[in-house]
Amino acid sequence: MAKVRVAVIGCGSIAKHRHIPEFAAHPQVELAAFCDAVEERAAAFADRYGGEAYTDYRELLRREDIDAVSVCTPNVYHAPISIAAAESGKHVLCEKPMATSREEALNMIRAAKERGVVLMIAHNQRLMPPHVKAREVLESGTLGRVLTFRTAFAHGGPESWSVEGKGGWFFRKDRAFLGALGDLGIHKVDLIRWLLKDEIVEVGAFVDTLHKEDTDVDDNAVFILRTSNGVMGTMAASWTHVPGEDNSTVLYCEKGLIRIGADPEYPLIVERADGNVEKHRVGPIATNEEGGQTKSGVIDAFLESILNGTPPLIPGEEGMKSLSVILAALQSAEDKRIASVEL
Repeated sequence: MAKVRVAVIGCGSIAKHRHIPEFAAHPQVELAAFCDAVEERAAAFADRYGGEAYTDYRELLRREDIDAVSVCTPNVYHAPISIAAAESGKHVLCEKPMATSREEALNMIRAAKERGVVLMIAHNQRLMPPHVKAREVLESGTLGRVLTFRTAFAHGGPESWSVEGKGGWFFRKDRAFLGALGDLGIHKVDLIRWLLKDEIVEVGAFVDTLHKEDTDVDDNAVFILRTSNGVMGTMAASWTHVPGEDNSTVLYCEKGLIRIGADPEYPLIVERADGNVEKHRVGPIATNEEGGQTKSGVIDAFLESILNGTPPLIPGEEGMKSLSVILAALQSAEDKRIASVEL
């Protein structure tokens, strides 16, 4: 096809800062429609980029000239909108977490397969340059096996990021399903799975609201993980990290370690057991802080799959595996015991 005609459903911050500008920058994309429950948001993007504005995604999906959609809505709407889009023959890029249950995720995957359309989940941490380089180092084998790890994703919360600010959908369980665990924790779960090429099979978690007021979702989650190959690690997701942001990972290997995201000048540092230290100036990890927005790579990968007829880089099955770990963490916190991950 000469142009991929794209509709963006949900016109909040992730659409504003990532999806819409990256689609607009691609030479083979036409932004054809924008949809949001708040009409003014959709209309503003339609005025800027062209296309039509909608408040009802069902009406938008009836358009046969739309090739693909980006689903950037509150979390609880990811599955129903993605399924409806796939059933109408449209390729789907869905934000994380892809769904609120394994059943929803399976239905999304099934709908895409039945209609032969692309379903990709926007786990952008896999595409950040320091993470890509870290996987290259691991694949070289020079550090031996990964034995343990620690990773975190933390900032002060969505108040300054979300278009709705304090009290918006991020803080309402009926729309968000999860707080910091679903917003940030699932990013790092997906990253660890991808870096290690391994599946997480056991989780022990504490998930709680420690500081945020007027919310019924978690603002902190801390958990331990074990993979199928016996790698153990710790993970933290927090909306109470001030000042700044922490998106760091350390991988402890047989013959050294890899530090990711700890040094702003050298986002990747390899410390070898023989004393040799390698400092890599690779591209940054995107942040929500001012000036921290960088190209995610997600939109380009999604479009490449559509244009070339190749499997998506991060298919629905991958999104479901990462979601399954988060669901196990919730179960662990509720039962106060180690939980097994349903694979």
